[in-house]
Amino acid sequence: MSTLVWVFALVLTAVGATVGSVRRIDQGNEALVQRLGRFHRKLEPGLNFWVFPVIDEVVIEADTRERTLDIEPNEVITKDSVTVKIDAVIFWRIMDLEKAYYEIDGVSEALKNLVITTLRSKIGEMDLQRTYASRDEINKALLESLDEATEPWGIKVTRIEIQDIKIPEELRKSLEGERAAESKKRAAIAEAEGERQATIKQADGIAESIKRIADAMPTETNPQDILRYLVMQRYVDANLKLGESANSKVIFMNPRDISENIDSLIRDQSRYAPLPPEAGAEGGSKPA
Repeated sequence: MSTLVWVFALVLTAVGATVGSVRRIDQGNEALVQRLGRFHRKLEPGLNFWVFPVIDEVVIEADTRERTLDIEPNEVITKDSVTVKIDAVIFWRIMDLEKAYYEIDGVSEALKNLVITTLRSKIGEMDLQRTYASRDEINKALLESLDEATEPWGIKVTRIEIQDIKIPEELRKSLEGERAAESKKRAAIAEAEGERQATIKQADGIAESIKRIADAMPTETNPQDILRYLVMQRYVDANLKLGESANSKVIFMNPRDISENIDSLIRDQSRYAPLPPEAGAEGGSKPA
């Protein structure tokens, strides 16, 4: 009877030890086991056996998936001595849990301090204009520096993003004023260039019209008369277009000037009209 009791006790002890030595690790996690105060082994996701009570201890179970770390705004000084506030977010993951646990105390805090230190160093090499225009360059430089510095910790920084760059309010208003003035300057230059081109095209058009009319006129025709004819024609056309507009308007003009201008235009048009081929062949009279 006593033998049976001992056997039963041994069986219960074995079962208890087996059950007590099982540790379940969730997917995406890893754990470290110390035996008698020293590192023994790493536990993978799933069921892990032979983690004996008393002599073995699970000292840490950590998430090995990618995670984010938000860096609060910190003041940094650019190369041209402008103080700006920069905040960033980094994406990182544990690649070697043993190193992350034993090589550095407080991974998140150490990583945050490293980011701030590296950020101040890199921004200190750039002036304000380059800092604003080179976020991708800053991100890349920070990533390379952090990746190299965190490799002994078993940490991998996968990505870093500068979220915002804030400058003092007075400096911001000053820069906005400079940008507005520069925009107005470019607009004024573009407008002046447009007017210059339009004037050149208009002058070329008038010159081409004078040339064509002169080619159709007798050789002794005065060019000034041709120019006066073109000006009068433009004047009449402009008044016709003004009258066709749907907007309400009141125009005060001297009827005598209108009549004289129209009569002059009619005389000039008939005077400078090309001769019919028959008249030219018969040696008809020249314009008066």
